[in-house]
Amino acid sequence: MLYYLHQLLDINLLGYITIRAGVSFFLALLITMFFLPRFIKWAQRTSRVQPINEWAPESHKAKVSTPTMGGIVFIFATIAASVLTIDFTNYFALGAVLTLILFSLIGFQDDYAKIRKNENLAGLKARTKLLLQISAAFVITGFLSLFADFNTELFVPFVKTAVFDMGYYSIILWVLVMIATSNAVNLTDGLDGLATVPSIVALTSFSIIIYITGNATISSYLLMPNFPVGEVVIVASALMGALAGFLWYNCHPAEVFMGDSGSLTIGAFLGYLAIISKSEILLLLIGSIFVIETLSVILQVGSYKIRKKRVFLMAPIHHHFEMKNWAENKIIVRFWIISVLSNMVALISLKIR
Repeated sequence: MLYYLHQLLDINLLGYITIRAGVSFFLALLITMFFLPRFIKWAQRTSRVQPINEWAPESHKAKVSTPTMGGIVFIFATIAASVLTIDFTNYFALGAVLTLILFSLIGFQDDYAKIRKNENLAGLKARTKLLLQISAAFVITGFLSLFADFNTELFVPFVKTAVFDMGYYSIILWVLVMIATSNAVNLTDGLDGLATVPSIVALTSFSIIIYITGNATISSYLLMPNFPVGEVVIVASALMGALAGFLWYNCHPAEVFMGDSGSLTIGAFLGYLAIISKSEILLLLIGSIFVIETLSVILQVGSYKIRKKRVFLMAPIHHHFEMKNWAENKIIVRFWIISVLSNMVALISLKIR
C-alpha cells in the first residue's frame, strides 16, 4: 500500500526501502503487542498450553500451563505489515511472504496436533513433517528459479568471486538450506527467549547483507553480487518488529511460547534470506547458535547409536547446561552473547572477503 501511495501521490519518501522497512517494523511490533496478550488470555481459557516432554529437565514442569502457538500471532503481524509496505512486483519479496505462509501452516498443524492430544511428541509424524517441509521448500525455490531470474552461483566467505555455478543442482542446496535452518531453529526453541534474540540478530545481519546486495553502488564497492533483493529487507524488518513484540512476553519467565508455528517459520525464512543474499555458507556463522544446537543433537544421537554412550547430559546442548544446574537466564544470555559476536564476525567478512 505504501509503495503504491508513493507512485500514486508522488511521495518520494515512501519509495525508499529504508523508510518502508522502518514502517513495517513498527507496524508488526504494534500488531503483535495488540493481539498477543489477547491470544494469551484466550489460550489460557481454552487450554491451548504447551505439553511438556516427560524427559525434560525438572524445571520445565512449572511451564506446563504456559500457552503455546504464539508464533501464529507474530507471523500474522509480519505478513500483515509486509503486505502494507512492499512492492508486489518484486518477486523476491513475494517469495519471502510465501515462505512465511507455507512454513507457518506446517508449524500450526504440528502445534495443533500436540495440543489436541496433550502430548509433546504427538505432533506431525517426523516423516510427514519432513515431506511437507521439502514440498514447501521446492515450491519456494522453484518460484525463485522460474520468476525471479535468480542466478545459481555459489559464494563463500572471504572470496570475492563465485566459486562455481551450481546450475539446476542449486535447487537441491537451497531446499536443504531451508529445511536444515527451519529444524535448527525449532531445536533451539527450548528456553524462554533463547531462539528469539538470535533470530532477531540474524535477521539484522541478513537485512544489512541484502540491502547491500540490492544496492548496485554499495555492492560494487564491496565486490559483492548484485540482485534486486532489497525489497526483502522490508519483510525481514517486519519480522524483527514482530519478534521484538513477542519477546516482551516470551522473556524469562515466558508468558507464551512460539511453538513450531513460529520456530519452523523463522528458520525457513532465515534460510530463504541466506539463499537470496548468496550467503548459504555464511549462514553457518550468522546462525551459529542454531548450528551448535543442531550439532549437539547429531553428536548425541550418533554417539549413542555407535558407542552406546552420551556426549552430553541431555541434548540439545542448552538442556546439558540445565542438567549441570546452570540458571536458565545464565544459559539464555550467554547464548545471546555468542550469537551477537558471531554475527559481528560475519559482517566483518563482507569487507575482507
